[in-house]
Amino acid sequence: MNNITNFLKTAFLAVGVLSAVSSCVKNDEWETPPIECSNKFPEPTISMADFVAQTPSSGYKLITTDQIFDGYIVSSDEQGNFYKTISFQDKTSDPTVGLQIEVDKSSNFADFPVGAHIRINARGLRLGTDRGTIKLGSEDPVYAIGRIPQALVGRYISGVCNGNGLDIQTIVPKQLASLAEAKNPALINTLVTVPDVQFNIAEIYPTVKKYIDYDAGGQGLDTDRNIEDKLGNSAVIRNSGFFKTGGELLPTGNGNITFVVSRYNSTWQMLIRSISDVKFTGTRVDATPPKGGTAITYSGSFLENFESYPTNPTNLEVYPKYVNDPVLGNRYWQLKTFSNNKYIQLGANSGSGPYVTYFAVPVDFTAANSLKFNVNIGFYNGNALKVYYTTNYTPLGDITLASKTDITSAFTIPVLPTSGYGTLAPAGTYTFPSTLTGNGFILFEYTGNGSGVTTTIQLDNIQVE
Repeated sequence: MNNITNFLKTAFLAVGVLSAVSSCVKNDEWETPPIECSNKFPEPTISMADFVAQTPSSGYKLITTDQIFDGYIVSSDEQGNFYKTISFQDKTSDPTVGLQIEVDKSSNFADFPVGAHIRINARGLRLGTDRGTIKLGSEDPVYAIGRIPQALVGRYISGVCNGNGLDIQTIVPKQLASLAEAKNPALINTLVTVPDVQFNIAEIYPTVKKYIDYDAGGQGLDTDRNIEDKLGNSAVIRNSGFFKTGGELLPTGNGNITFVVSRYNSTWQMLIRSISDVKFTGTRVDATPPKGGTAITYSGSFLENFESYPTNPTNLEVYPKYVNDPVLGNRYWQLKTFSNNKYIQLGANSGSGPYVTYFAVPVDFTAANSLKFNVNIGFYNGNALKVYYTTNYTPLGDITLASKTDITSAFTIPVLPTSGYGTLAPAGTYTFPSTLTGNGFILFEYTGNGSGVTTTIQLDNIQVE
């Protein structure tokens, strides 16, 4: 009997609750409860710019009074490219100062998304320059600027309310003309956009790289990717090994890039929030454009001994009948003279990074029968010369798109001396196949690296018969 009574009581209670809930419904829709948001800290007592101006030239300053200032979030750890740091600036556009705060907490984007209006009470925190960047953080027995413990983040940082919850504003990145302008200490921890930027050719050729590298076990690695602008300036995009979309291929075009300006000691490392900050959909700008190619003539019989070219200016790089095109690096085939003999030369000695440069010689393959040339090497430490023919290269166009047939094995390329220079001598003769017809090019490809193969190559007496 008691069980039946309890059941009836429970049933009547449930009906009463449902009745009360249904009375809150109007027009068959639930009413949205008001968003509660209250400002934890009172109005600012100092501007962010004046606060940052207190940063000592060395060491740090412990803030012992209530110093309250506002800022706007520009970083985001949603994609994993920021780790336990929050970058913010003093205004939504044209900021005068940026700052970074260290927190021992991840997923900060959930509480403080990009554009969030925040208020900080710095009392009890340390202000100083840490590894090239002005930072705000907690007292720490090991580090000058420590991370604020997760449980204490709310003691120092709070969102600012606007009556409808957290005040979130649109951040307008500062428009810069070049990557060189971004390397400005006053812009650290602010959001900027630079136009006409692209990844360095070494990042996308001969293989398009991903935003980050991975180890043998598939673990992401912190990775630098080099970018350049149309003016020839360069910078590094630093990506975390935890970048969620780090496995995406780099875009190969040119366009605008948005990033948070950052520096590690003296090294500038720009940080993107996500790959959507990289809008490289336009046509690439060639930072080292091909030279020559203004008097292309396809012939089935000729000898090029370079004697017709002037020695002044020295190290001539422009040959109107041919195309001289660096694909990687910035080194061109140059005219040299030794013992009253002229020839072209290229090497990677004392260079930096990879070099791939083509010397393209036009040929009428229908009329031509064979190719021969003289070659010499200096300071051999690896193979640097390859020879190809192609029939689909457009002069002064993108030579990386040409289909190339490797004929290097038909020639004898010296492997001595390893110190000093040898002597120019015939490399051999290659007979063109009868099926090779129409206009095309012989391509002499130099491949080297300032930290690898630096062998010098000399070419002379290029002859087609």
